[in-house]
Amino acid sequence: MKRRTFRAEGAVVGRAVADAVASELGMPEAEARKLVDVGAVYIAGRRSRDAAAKLTAGQVVMVVLEEGGQSALAESVPAPVLRVLYEDADVIAVDKPAGLTAQPTEGRVGGSLVDLVSAHLGREAGLVHRLDRETSGVTVFGKSADATSALAAEFREGRARKRYVAATGPGLPPSGTVDLPLSKDPSRPGRWRATRAANGVPALTDFRTLHSGPEFCVVELLPHTGRTHQLRAHLTALGAPILGDARYGGAKKAGGMEASRCLLHAQALELAHPSTGQVLRVEAAVPEDLLRFFTAVGVAVPQGPIGGAQGS
Repeated sequence: MKRRTFRAEGAVVGRAVADAVASELGMPEAEARKLVDVGAVYIAGRRSRDAAAKLTAGQVVMVVLEEGGQSALAESVPAPVLRVLYEDADVIAVDKPAGLTAQPTEGRVGGSLVDLVSAHLGREAGLVHRLDRETSGVTVFGKSADATSALAAEFREGRARKRYVAATGPGLPPSGTVDLPLSKDPSRPGRWRATRAANGVPALTDFRTLHSGPEFCVVELLPHTGRTHQLRAHLTALGAPILGDARYGGAKKAGGMEASRCLLHAQALELAHPSTGQVLRVEAAVPEDLLRFFTAVGVAVPQGPIGGAQGS
C-alpha cells in the first residue's frame, strides 16, 4: 500500500481538506477532491468524505494513494444497492450484502456498510453492532446520538435477540446448546477456538437442525452472546463448519452446489425501539446462494418471533 501522511501545521491549519491535500502532495485540487470522495483520506485515524472540512492544528492526515497495486483513483466497482428493511425517525435497518465490510478500515480504499447508510441518510450513521464481511443479513443503525446509545445498550446488555441460518457440514444433532468459551487460536492467526482448555470468554449458542443429510445440514442458530466468530467457531467445534468458511475448514461444495462464501445469514433481529420501547422485529430474506440449500431439501426458512435465545 502506498500512502502519504502529514500533520496540520503552519499554513495548513484552517485550510479545507482537499486544498491541504493538494498543496502537501503537489497535485491538482480536483484530484485531491476525488481522493476524498472515494474514501482515501483519513483525518486523525477516521475516514473523511468532506472535502471542505477545515483542518485544526496537530491533526494527522493520511492519504491512501495506492492499495494492492491499484491507484485509489482507478475506476472502482459500483457500490452495492442499499436494501433498507425498516426506517423511521430513530432507526434504520438494512440488509448487509455478503462481501461488504461493516465499517471503514484504516488504509482500505472503498465503501463499507457504514458508508452506504451514511450516504443514504446524508449524515453519519450510528453503528451499534457488526457482521463479519462474508456474513449477510439484518444490521441496525441509530439516526441520532440518543437512538444509537439506546440501540447499543440493547446489544451490550443482552436484550437484543438474533436468529441466524446457515448451511453446514453433516453430522449435527437435532438440536442443542453449545456452551464453549472462545479464545484466539495461537496456531492460526485470525481464527478463534471453542474450548474449555483455554482461558476464553463465555459464549453460548442454541441451535436447531432443520435438515440433516449425508452431505450437509441446514441449521437455525440463536446466539445468547455476540462474540467474534462465535457461530463459526461453535459449529466447527461440533464438527460441522459452515460451508464456504475457508478459515474454519468449511467445504466449498456440498450436494452438488457451490459455497463461494461463508454461508451464514443474520435472518432476524428483535430489540426495543429506542423511542417507544415496543419490540421491533426486522427480517431479511435469505440470499440465493444460501436459499438454494433450503430449497434443495424442501425446508422452510424460519419466520416470525425469535424464540428463546438472546443475542448481544
